[in-house]
Amino acid sequence: MDKMMDSPWVLRIIALFLACLLFFSVRTELSPTKKTITSEQTAVIRDVPVDVFYDDKNLIVTGIPKTVNVTIKGSMPLVLQAQASKDFSIFVDLSNLLIGEHNVRLKYENISEKLQVTLDPATVKVNIEEKVTQEFRVDPEMNNRLIEEGYILKGMTANPATVYVTGPKSAIENISYVKATVTGEQGLKEPFSQVAAVKVLDRDLNKLDVTIEPETVKVQVDIGAYSRELPVVLKEIGTAADGITVNQLTFSPTTVKVYGKKSIIDALTAIPLEVDLSKITESKTYEFDVKLPEGVTKISESRIKVKADISKVEQEKTTTTPTTTTPAPTPTPSPPSEESITPPEEDTPTEQTEDIDS
Repeated sequence: MDKMMDSPWVLRIIALFLACLLFFSVRTELSPTKKTITSEQTAVIRDVPVDVFYDDKNLIVTGIPKTVNVTIKGSMPLVLQAQASKDFSIFVDLSNLLIGEHNVRLKYENISEKLQVTLDPATVKVNIEEKVTQEFRVDPEMNNRLIEEGYILKGMTANPATVYVTGPKSAIENISYVKATVTGEQGLKEPFSQVAAVKVLDRDLNKLDVTIEPETVKVQVDIGAYSRELPVVLKEIGTAADGITVNQLTFSPTTVKVYGKKSIIDALTAIPLEVDLSKITESKTYEFDVKLPEGVTKISESRIKVKADISKVEQEKTTTTPTTTTPAPTPTPSPPSEESITPPEEDTPTEQTEDIDS
């Protein structure tokens, strides 16, 4: 054993072993500190606004996202600083581009060069168009199912009646509808007003990305009971009094407006007016009540004037006269007939002695 320890090679081997052991021991102790200093951090900053530079007075740009997500990677202190301050910006410069479609790359500034930056999206397809402003009429609309049964939507008006729409020329040319939708609860039966947002739609009812001025309008909604104009038909009842002849009956108005459920009102063809002839005694104007048909809630004229033209017939009066005795007239003798007349006999002349004076 002593001989081995006295050997220089043994001592050299032991020294080498101890040196290696010391080296790895020191490296292990220093390794965590070194990792902390040189470790990398990754962070994602979401919804960072995108700035766009172009001639916004005469041009419209579409296709640029409003926000992007920014991923930064690097040493922890720099990443934490950028994530906390957010003093960097994302932008795209279109000032030197012509009207048309372009693929452009988003850029960033005020981010440390020691950080690795990734934008999502990094490249976008933009369309630069001519800026157009045009005036459009607003059409108010409402779901008719919100209206109570028996009532109808008489009309809607928007104030202001028109709005100005600004956008790219292609979008303005595709405008088919400019609507202001009114909402409400079920059972509407009275007029009301409401502020409604204006929507600009194409023919497929897709909302267009345009600017509207003003963005809202005040809509006046006129709701009333359902009604129809129907003719009045005169119906005679009863019998005229003795001695009275009704020559003609004329009435006014000849039409009335009736209110009620649409299904009931639409089934009616006329409104009967019953005129009792027994109540007409002289030529003058009378008033008669209009009876509401079943299902009719209201009528514009509850009483109608009827002008009567009559004539009266005078009845003969029967009188009793006392009986008196009248002497019978003396009969006048009738002249005899020729056959019954007998001519008188002629006297036979007798001889008479006449004294002749001689």
